[in-house]
Amino acid sequence: MPQDHPTDNPILNAARRELAERAKATAPLCTANDAYNGPARIVSINTSAHKGTRKSPVADGHDTVIEQFGLASDAHAGHWHRQVSFLAAESIQTAQARGLDVHEGDFGENFTTRGINLLSLPLGTQLKLGSEVLVEISQIGKVCHTRCAIYYLAGDCIFPHEGVFGVVLKGGEVYAGDDIQVIKLGDGTCSFTPAEALEEIERARQKGTL
Repeated sequence: MPQDHPTDNPILNAARRELAERAKATAPLCTANDAYNGPARIVSINTSAHKGTRKSPVADGHDTVIEQFGLASDAHAGHWHRQVSFLAAESIQTAQARGLDVHEGDFGENFTTRGINLLSLPLGTQLKLGSEVLVEISQIGKVCHTRCAIYYLAGDCIFPHEGVFGVVLKGGEVYAGDDIQVIKLGDGTCSFTPAEALEEIERARQKGTL
């Protein structure tokens, strides 16, 4: 007859711990819905001089947002549907809990937010940033065609899952600490977003890669 293994077997316990650590390291990065506690605000404004690099918080916590273009000092600004990008501070905390030394702007987001779950808002939702700027959500998530250093360190990268993009409907001045208000809830569509961009996102979600 097979012998029962004692529940406090040190070899089995060590194996369980190893499997638990592996599962933790390979689990997709995902922020819990209850992590977002208001008030909704901008905690950091981040820009970069070149594409494909991490962004840095602007020195004085202030920048100009240009209508149908994006942040004046950012390389990713332009006449397309991903003029500005958002990532929640809560998402960065999720990555930090995985052991990553990452901070505002390291994932390439223009606006690091706190207290608002932008992922729960449909495309077409209009956000007011501060007292002047109006942005429409144009894309949720991003397909990365090349793996970044963060992906190889953590086994995943949170920005493709939880990054949000927008088109600037009205420009103006924006400051770190500004409030974020939902002015209009979208219907799930955005006239600025190309159909092929939405199709690429949907294919990735169906494959389970996003």
